[in-house]
Amino acid sequence: MNIRVLKKTENSMRFVVKGITTPFANTLRRIMHAEVSSMAIDDVVIIENSSVLHDEILALRLGLIPLKTNLDSYNLPEECSCKSELGCNLCRTVLTLDTQAKSEVRIVYSGDLVPEDPNIAPVSDKIPIVKLAPSQRVRLEAYAKLGKGKVHAKWQPVSACTYRYMPIIKIDSASCDACGDCVEVCPRKVFEKNRNKIKVANLSECILCGDCVEACNKNPPAIRISWNENSFIFFVESMGGLPVERVLSEALKIYENKYLEFMNKLAGIENEPEKTS
Repeated sequence: MNIRVLKKTENSMRFVVKGITTPFANTLRRIMHAEVSSMAIDDVVIIENSSVLHDEILALRLGLIPLKTNLDSYNLPEECSCKSELGCNLCRTVLTLDTQAKSEVRIVYSGDLVPEDPNIAPVSDKIPIVKLAPSQRVRLEAYAKLGKGKVHAKWQPVSACTYRYMPIIKIDSASCDACGDCVEVCPRKVFEKNRNKIKVANLSECILCGDCVEACNKNPPAIRISWNENSFIFFVESMGGLPVERVLSEALKIYENKYLEFMNKLAGIENEPEKTS
């Protein structure tokens, strides 16, 4: 397997993975969505709430605020040694909120949450939670813990995780008259015209739509498009709690553990003695 990064930003990455199959690519995508742990608010203790939002709606909005995640300092609640429903310092942390509107309307933002652990804080302090009218107040304690996206979407570490085949584009230079129709029709600017020749300038941008083939005035077309069944272009966008590289590495670890568990169970079945009637 070979990985090559095409583009990387603070919370997203586009990369090519070569030498894998479609089932493996889809498994990796599903694990990143549903199996990689991230931190989210799960329990909320409302001390005072005189806002227009019901307690349940307020707790729901808090749960959907993306939080920074430290996987090395916290355990999944089901794997923590405390075995407590309330949790402990190793499997949960607290964020408090105590905000009151004085004489004017005030919007409560995620930045008003005060984290017990500075490493577990909202990824943005500009997420609106509730609007308070004069003299209204909200006081609460929010308990955050690790979870998985397969349990609830608030624990998904990624907002986008997609893959597509690496395209293969071949141009028959003998029949191509460099009319430029493919350059104009391509929605992703894959082709460019250079010195009366059509060249592929951005291969990884091709989405296999086939518009260039249809626009070609030759019969058969001078452009042929196919794809590599063992090479994929991934796009992963993090919610901001975990870096994309950490999401990918955790997904690979989870896949390896699942594979080893399956092989161990398979070996156990093969070693079982045959039952005689």
